[in-house]
Amino acid sequence: MAVITTPKKSVAVNPLKQSQPLGAALAYLGLKGVMPLFHGSQGCTAFAKVMLVRHYREAIPLSTTAMTEVSTVLGGEENVEQAILTLVEKSKPSIIGLCTTGLTETRGDDMDGILKNIRKRHPELFDLPIVFTSTPDYKGALQDGYAAAVESIVTELPQPGEVRSDQVNLLVSSAFTPGDVQEIKDMITAFGLTPIVVPDLSASLDGHLDDSYGAVTGGGTTLAELREMGSSVFTLAVGDSMTKAAEILQERFDIPFEVFDRLTGLGVVDEFIQCLADLSGAEVPAKFSHQRRQLQDAMLDTHFYFGRKKVAIALEPDLLWSTAQFLESMGCEIQAAVTTTKSPLLEQLAIDSVTIGDLEDFEQLAVGADLLITNSHGKAVSKRLGIPLYRQGFPIFDRLGNGQFSKVGYQGTTQLLFNIGNLLLEVEEAHAAGA
Repeated sequence: MAVITTPKKSVAVNPLKQSQPLGAALAYLGLKGVMPLFHGSQGCTAFAKVMLVRHYREAIPLSTTAMTEVSTVLGGEENVEQAILTLVEKSKPSIIGLCTTGLTETRGDDMDGILKNIRKRHPELFDLPIVFTSTPDYKGALQDGYAAAVESIVTELPQPGEVRSDQVNLLVSSAFTPGDVQEIKDMITAFGLTPIVVPDLSASLDGHLDDSYGAVTGGGTTLAELREMGSSVFTLAVGDSMTKAAEILQERFDIPFEVFDRLTGLGVVDEFIQCLADLSGAEVPAKFSHQRRQLQDAMLDTHFYFGRKKVAIALEPDLLWSTAQFLESMGCEIQAAVTTTKSPLLEQLAIDSVTIGDLEDFEQLAVGADLLITNSHGKAVSKRLGIPLYRQGFPIFDRLGNGQFSKVGYQGTTQLLFNIGNLLLEVEEAHAAGA
């Protein structure tokens, strides 16, 4: 079992983690007609918006309660009320996703009480879902805020109904891109099942063009679909951080669930396909058998370049786990693992220690590695150490196609193998030429 260490530094140098409110906003953006609302200063919202725009290269709807020094001292109820009324008037959202920031969490605003008072004063808001998530950005990280928002969504919005034998809930963690979500949806629908995805980033942040512009998200899971989640026959939770959300649905509606901590790699995809076959009672479509053989061939072609390579990884816990497990299955050695927040998966990694730290810690631990895997902020580390960088996680701002890249299923795993394998092959050829 890995030992979890946290460096006792007074400051973070070259931070790795992103804040909880940003993670919550990302989860909300997978719902249709939503407007994420940050209860905090304008700077908190502006920073999150810039990060999301740079990564996805899309228009990102985000609003703020615009707290000032005075309103912070006196209380933010008036600002929250005015922000909600302004959004209803100008943006007409189907859902408002409200989350706190470090500023208002430090003050200690009673958000449940504030929302009750606002609804009493404005009966016209009775039918408007306002999903609230507590996301202090002085603790936790993006994955925590994302998971907390999904838990709030499944607590507030689904309603009981008659069970539909072909309908399943799909909870997807922050480790998965819009392209990943689309691939998982395609796998499920291939078995005749209808998934309700929370959140469905594949319909909102996948990079498609639309004929009309709106102030809120134009795609994602609709409010009607969210209401129907209580009628599903089963819940598929992809990513360990989605476990609690799946448990909430089980507790509320008695819906059984299964958690898949990753969907990258031959064995885990086999298990997912078998689960879908069991749920639907249908035979496995022939295309998956063909894709599986392609993946097997790709593993044969690439294992020469992966074997005994030392890899240093710095990612959010779910994505760190998935990446490390897959690379180990290909014969790599995980030299260093740095992450942003606590997770029960970390102790299960086959490595001496996992560091909850920053990119300075990562740089010190990665000396002598053959490959670095982290977000675009690792570019400077890669240059200083002279080690190639494979970009994963958030944010990635110096590469295109983040919305459509997929690393899940047989096809996604095959593409990931080729992407990393080509990088390792290029390094070997460069060394051979310089020898």
